[in-house]
Amino acid sequence: MARVELDNLRKVYDNGHVAVAGASFEVADGERVVLVGPSGCGKTTLLRMIAGLEEISGGTLRIGGRVVNDVAPADRDVAMVFQGYALYPHMTVAENLSFALSLRGMPKPELRQRVAEAARMLGLEEVLSRRPAQLSGGQRQRVALGRALVRQPQVFLLDEPLSNLDAKLRAETRLEIALVYVTHDQVEAMTLGQRIVVMDRGQVQQIDTPMALYRRPANRFVATFLGSPAMNLLRGRVLREAGGWQLEAGGGARLPLPAGAALDPAWHGRELDCGVRPEQLLPANAATATGFEAVVDVVEAVGSDIHVNLRLGGVALVARLPPGDPPRPGERLRLAIAPGALHVFDPDTGVALAAE
Repeated sequence: MARVELDNLRKVYDNGHVAVAGASFEVADGERVVLVGPSGCGKTTLLRMIAGLEEISGGTLRIGGRVVNDVAPADRDVAMVFQGYALYPHMTVAENLSFALSLRGMPKPELRQRVAEAARMLGLEEVLSRRPAQLSGGQRQRVALGRALVRQPQVFLLDEPLSNLDAKLRAETRLEIALVYVTHDQVEAMTLGQRIVVMDRGQVQQIDTPMALYRRPANRFVATFLGSPAMNLLRGRVLREAGGWQLEAGGGARLPLPAGAALDPAWHGRELDCGVRPEQLLPANAATATGFEAVVDVVEAVGSDIHVNLRLGGVALVARLPPGDPPRPGERLRLAIAPGALHVFDPDTGVALAAE
């Protein structure tokens, strides 16, 4: 896989709509980079610009060190796999896999070897003689992936092509391919990408490793988009009192903030957004900070975790607790925020704030 470099890449349509506003990042040789964001954020448009299927309005795109802004898609040595299958219905799986190689005049021994390798990787060895109509949706998606793999292009561009694979095969396939990959599924992005590009409304919000994004989000959007359940976000005034910092939130609720929270003394009395991950709301006796009581609304057992929906005054919270004896709706549960787990955001710009 060749190095892909995006330098202030823009896409503006004739009606003035800015689909991509100045995207800049690099994808190293062999690196897996995932573009993630909500529908309409520009991630698929950006992928199509790399493939040459969308005209570039501004900026520079390099593949393997070569500027390719005006290079035809067929000459970029890029393979793009779409969410749809687009298979030749009259051909067998083996013929679908080998078709592009046959057009190139590849010697049959090498062609058969590449097809066999792709079939082994994607679990298609038993269906090579079947036609697409005889395959399941997941098998058709694997054939579409295989057609790209056998070409051995410089760059793989994948637009949610793993969505129809079963969980086990998705996990195995993720380990085999180096790519630029688009998905709206933030869990898939976190497990697949070596780095993640988070996009919203045509703009790149943050680029980093999955855990860095999760632990140190650059803004409120990244913080709340990544993570399931989503980060608890509470808006209120932060107050520095004799007993420590508190957040005066809606409904008259007062939320004690952990002693280890990095809060700037100048923030006293200021309205801020404070965020905490559900797994960092702990039983109070397991945390060093002063606890608070919240009323249990709904309890959801999800295998290894228990998701507890709570009310603190007029504020809704979700805690992710380890399995055990779950609380019951209506109970009062005493919790605390883990030290160092608090995220603070400017309520107007959404930018993450750090204490001086």
